[in-house]
Amino acid sequence: MADAPAPYRGIYPIAPVVFRDNGDLDLDGNQRVLECMIDQGVDGICILANYSEQFLLSDDERDTILDLSMKTIADRVPVIVTCSHFATRIAAGRAQSAAEAGAAMIMLMPPYHGAAMKAGEQGITEHFEAIANAAKIPLMVQDAPLSGVQLSVSYLVELGRKVPLVQYFKIEMPGTATKLRALIEAGGEQIVGPFDGEEGITLMADLDAGATGTMTSALLPDLIRPIVMNFLDGRRDAARAEYARLLPLINFENRQCGLRATKTVMKAGGVIKSDAVRHPLEAMHPETVAQLLELAGEVKPLALSWGK
Repeated sequence: MADAPAPYRGIYPIAPVVFRDNGDLDLDGNQRVLECMIDQGVDGICILANYSEQFLLSDDERDTILDLSMKTIADRVPVIVTCSHFATRIAAGRAQSAAEAGAAMIMLMPPYHGAAMKAGEQGITEHFEAIANAAKIPLMVQDAPLSGVQLSVSYLVELGRKVPLVQYFKIEMPGTATKLRALIEAGGEQIVGPFDGEEGITLMADLDAGATGTMTSALLPDLIRPIVMNFLDGRRDAARAEYARLLPLINFENRQCGLRATKTVMKAGGVIKSDAVRHPLEAMHPETVAQLLELAGEVKPLALSWGK
């Protein structure tokens, strides 16, 4: 019997989707983003996530980005594809297409639509089971406030037991470290990959709680990865010192910029020509842009110089 693959760990940032100033997809820009991310030394790449503005893409555009991403990355790093949708049938179809294209993992939020339409626990389990059967590759549960769905630790453990391909858990809820610690204690070896997200805003606490991976933006993964690897290799003091150095930029991205930050830094760094986001999202205020670039200039992530 072949050995099971080693668990994914490290940093798996979100690839932004690049648009032209008029809102059209910029295919060359999207390729350049992925090449930049490879050069950032990432352990893997996540595509079509919320930070990719997936909720502003048509189905045809999703297919275009999936195809472009898989061909550009070309198995150099594992690719995680986000396939969230309220309809189980649609999410399963997306997941099957992603797996057939070569995805290593599928990431999903629990099914929800707006603030009021949510599935119960049985429906969520059936949703993940159908997707696992369609994709036949590991699944990551994205536990984030956006869905408004409350996923208890006991339910997440039960979900993993009922759907064995549910092996990775991206926790982004308030009190992430507490939830990660409880999840790991309750699930044991069943929790193959405890991850955090939210640009790394709680990264040190989450690593202390047992996280082995993080899913940040693509703004500074080349600088965040050493934090994760130092910690996992037992060099906590070095990890803490580097995290403290980066925290002003991480905090500013998380609290002031959101998904717009990566594209703004990449535009300044010559990676892409436009940092446009699709309406009804709005561009950042010029002062916010200036402050972001000032903080980025102090720590010099690769994205700020890659295209120059």
